[in-house]
Amino acid sequence: MGKGRGSRWVHWLGLLILPALLSGCQRQQGGVSVVGSTSVEPFAEALAEEYMSRHPGEKIFVQGGGSSAGIQAVRTGSAEIGMSSRNLMDSEKDLIAVPIIYDAIAVIVHRENPLNDLTLDQIRKIFSAEITRWVEWGGKNHPITLVTREEGSGTREAFQKLIMGKREISLSALVQDSNGAIRQVVTDDRNAIGYISLGLVNDRVKALKIGGIEATVDNIQHQRYQVVRPFLFVFKSRPQGLAKDFLDHILSPAGQKLLVQEGLISMNPIPEPKKEARR
Repeated sequence: MGKGRGSRWVHWLGLLILPALLSGCQRQQGGVSVVGSTSVEPFAEALAEEYMSRHPGEKIFVQGGGSSAGIQAVRTGSAEIGMSSRNLMDSEKDLIAVPIIYDAIAVIVHRENPLNDLTLDQIRKIFSAEITRWVEWGGKNHPITLVTREEGSGTREAFQKLIMGKREISLSALVQDSNGAIRQVVTDDRNAIGYISLGLVNDRVKALKIGGIEATVDNIQHQRYQVVRPFLFVFKSRPQGLAKDFLDHILSPAGQKLLVQEGLISMNPIPEPKKEARR
């Protein structure tokens, strides 16, 4: 009887230890773990796939969990690279943050919602539940379904800082754990309003103008649309080896081109228009 319990204990201990051993093997083979923001995650996955196609044998492991989780993973050493869709807080400034691209936050509604434009003040009133029905903005007399990200999300913290200011998001809002989940709720609910990364807006939802300004690359680069935040790669110390090589690839023209094609805004300066030669 004791022997059976002991065997089972050894079996379960093996199951617990095995993932750690496999993880260690992957790192010994040159693997790098990238953990954090679910806003950055799909773009990091695309970059990792491109990088690995160019460098057979190298492994880049990408996982979500939120900006705060990614920063903590770097601090504890469980990940080499953290992904963050917000700036570092004062208590995190001992880490190294490298902006890899810029992203705008888009406020989205259902495709059939007649609304096309809101001011910053109107958005604050909606998300703080001061206004709770669409009829206030010329829509039907239906209750507004608020959709927000969870605490610790970089997208939520950026939305709070850039739009809400001192107002708090209503506790009545539906809380979702990713940009994709918010987009799906808004897709399915004609009365919903949420906010997601501009790079993840598709034809299933409508991105609203803010103060008459549309969230386009040109408007963002010329600072007309200002609800913009950086996407960061976070390191515990100066990146080296495969982590540095992957970062260099992302900041290269090829890496930036891929991110721009995905709807993000390049770190490169806006080229000056060419002057016509005098005849």
